[in-house]
Amino acid sequence: MNRIRTRFAPSPTGYMHIGNLRTALYAYLFAKSQGGDFILRIEDTDRARYVADAVEFIERTLAAAKIVPDESPALGGAFAPYVQSERMDIYKHYAEELVANGHAYYEETEQGVAIRQKMPRVGETTFYDVLHGNITIANSELEDQVLLKSDGMPTYNFANVVDDHLMEISHIIRGTEFITSTPKHVLLYEFFGWELPTFIHLAPVMGKAPDGTVSKLSKRHGATGFHDLIDAGYLPEAITNYVALLGWSPKNSCQEIFTMDELIAAFSLDGLSKSPAVFDYAKLDWMNGEYFKAMTDDAFAAAAQDYLADFDADRKIFLASLLKTRVAKLSDIPQTIGFLKTLPPFDAELFANKRNKLTPQKSAEILAPAIKILEQVDDWTLDALNAKIAAFVEESGLKVGAVMWPLRIALSMQKVTPGGVTEILYLLGKETSLERLNAALEQLEA
Repeated sequence: MNRIRTRFAPSPTGYMHIGNLRTALYAYLFAKSQGGDFILRIEDTDRARYVADAVEFIERTLAAAKIVPDESPALGGAFAPYVQSERMDIYKHYAEELVANGHAYYEETEQGVAIRQKMPRVGETTFYDVLHGNITIANSELEDQVLLKSDGMPTYNFANVVDDHLMEISHIIRGTEFITSTPKHVLLYEFFGWELPTFIHLAPVMGKAPDGTVSKLSKRHGATGFHDLIDAGYLPEAITNYVALLGWSPKNSCQEIFTMDELIAAFSLDGLSKSPAVFDYAKLDWMNGEYFKAMTDDAFAAAAQDYLADFDADRKIFLASLLKTRVAKLSDIPQTIGFLKTLPPFDAELFANKRNKLTPQKSAEILAPAIKILEQVDDWTLDALNAKIAAFVEESGLKVGAVMWPLRIALSMQKVTPGGVTEILYLLGKETSLERLNAALEQLEA
């Protein structure tokens, strides 16, 4: 096999979790880095767990992650069909060939006739794994596995070997959970007289619980599916970038932010780690935030459209410029700008500020003339608001912080906001701004 060919062969039994995505990504990156082919094959022989529309969901997920197959059920290819349930005659042919050669046998079951692989009872089976080296398992530990069930449906352990050979797969990239099954696969290759592919068994992705304990990543650790993470407000390209670094690192480089083309150029099997990777949501937050910062205001506004629907076009773009450097994921936006829609409860203590020597009473004394100045602003733009407030600060002889603090609290009832006072005034508009400022003043003076 001269051409590098890899495959991603999921079962259509549900959503695509991070471990699945990483397997597909590494198989894709390796094939593309070597000028080879990446194949999507659907292993749907477990009909009891089949989920309707799962194939389309898998295809949509790969497309969103920019993992593009060269051959697939939708695209077709020289080795079609790429869905196992459409290849039943092929499996039957090869299972019967094994029976004829003495490497398998028929078995009567209550449901009908099945075919089992006949394992050797002595000796050992050894195979080489790129990450783990030579792995040897005593044949006495291997049970005669079912190849073809009585209903004619092949088992995973049989169908994937037949398909990998017929589709000329050169490198099999999958999780370590398949290591114990691999000797059975190796024996099938030997029984047929087929050339072995190269095996790469990836270490698992782990999750860290709040108490610090680490275990295999699962839903109890939070969102673990690709689309779950998108729904949580992460960008697809940031997720893909982060997943690429869960068990792989570029050689001679500290680079962490990659485009897909850069990942392809940098990827090599030498960069894979045989140690488990820990999924760190804080690191994903950081990486997603870096992607936000690199976006144009228009692009961020489009990505955040669902969260900015209450604002007009100009304010939407302006708000995007403030938020893209302040949030880690899109779902942080409602909490970050919630005060613009609904003012939190009044709290006089928030107006006290030691740094600016402010008390609630002193804040009220500053708010009263500031409100009168703002009432005179007809052109409610950032430039006009900045000019008026700057003039007020100069005329009052107060420090900038002493003026801005009571205004910020009255407008937002928050010590920290995206943007400063003039930005909040602009976003709220004149009517709402003055309503909030006057209401705060009334309560401070009460």
